[in-house]
Amino acid sequence: MARAVLVICDGHRSDFVTPELTPNMWALAARGRRYTAHRSVFPSVTRTSSASIATGCTPARHGLHGNTMALDEGEGLVVRDVGHPDFRTRMRKATGATLRMPTMAERLVKRGGQIVFSNVSPGAAHFQDPDGFGHVYHRDLSYGPGEAPVADPLTVSHDAAGDRAMTERFCREVLASGGPALGVLWLCEPDHTMHASELGSPAHLAAVRAADECVGRVAAEVDRLAASGEEVLLIAGSDHGQETVGETIRLDAELVEAGLKAALDSTDVAVAPQGFSGLVSIAPGLEARGQAIAGFLRTRPWIGEVFETPDLARVGQAPHHGLALAFTLRSDESRNGYGVPGRSQMVASSSDGRVKSGLGSHGGLGRWEQSPYLIVAGARVAPGTSVSAPSSIMDIAPTIARHLGIDAGGMDGAALDLG
Repeated sequence: MARAVLVICDGHRSDFVTPELTPNMWALAARGRRYTAHRSVFPSVTRTSSASIATGCTPARHGLHGNTMALDEGEGLVVRDVGHPDFRTRMRKATGATLRMPTMAERLVKRGGQIVFSNVSPGAAHFQDPDGFGHVYHRDLSYGPGEAPVADPLTVSHDAAGDRAMTERFCREVLASGGPALGVLWLCEPDHTMHASELGSPAHLAAVRAADECVGRVAAEVDRLAASGEEVLLIAGSDHGQETVGETIRLDAELVEAGLKAALDSTDVAVAPQGFSGLVSIAPGLEARGQAIAGFLRTRPWIGEVFETPDLARVGQAPHHGLALAFTLRSDESRNGYGVPGRSQMVASSSDGRVKSGLGSHGGLGRWEQSPYLIVAGARVAPGTSVSAPSSIMDIAPTIARHLGIDAGGMDGAALDLG
């Protein structure tokens, strides 16, 4: 039986995959194929990346714009947190649906099914299968087909210990003989620790090692399945990388001061922060405001690039729900105190009083936040090889679809070259 297993180590950037730090990942690469020019999507945030991995599509196609997103539920544009458990309900109310494109869970309903175990935010977990075609196990809400509650929900902590406990259960239940066609294990580390630590710090490196142990545990169980005659494709990777936070910009306050937004809580202009980037939505009838905001942004010393409506397609976005423009913050190759390169300015809402300078984050187009890792192993994969041609997290779904013999029609990604 053909099966596929996907393990995502959230926020694990590729240069931290080394023989000393990640021996299990390194060993997997030695018997599989590593993709050295692998990239995320824009914005490089977990919730959008989750939807892109699930569908094989850009945000423009699947419709989940970012970690936060402006929705009009009848009271004007309001920025909502996609990670909140109620976001799917809000999205359905505002748009009539969740994702615009089918997920792997939907494609596999009659072809062996999908089970997801995830320890990230509720939104990132649930957008692997937002409409309940398969099973999703998450510490806040676990459900089966039809979004029906399960009798055995996932109860783990949101940290490395929780990842380990979740991995053990995943190996015991999902990777049992006769399990689903696709099993997805999404670890919260090292991203969870990275957001509260300096990159390269002892805490960050410990989180990387913890994630590596989980990958090794899954690889050993996949080997057992292969020895029993099952043809298993194992994909281990990350959804995005990370860089160090420089200055934090409160763009909503700056737009109010510049006369381009009526008030911090007004619905004429909605700024949805994405860490090292942002999305700006404009209320109907005020579309010209977008050009003025774009011009204002280009005068700011902390800005990177600005993408107005005609250019949104260049970064995989589309003008749905009033989205008028996207922007990145300025990034550079500066090294932090632990010698780790990559730094970017960050955008945050005025209601978010946290200061994250010196800590890790992501969301834009910087070199290192756009450097996730990817390793594929299996009987049909050329062992000990690497591919320097560009690949994307959107290529994961069509690669799995090809292995399982199901249709990948409508995906933006392409099946990976396995050698």
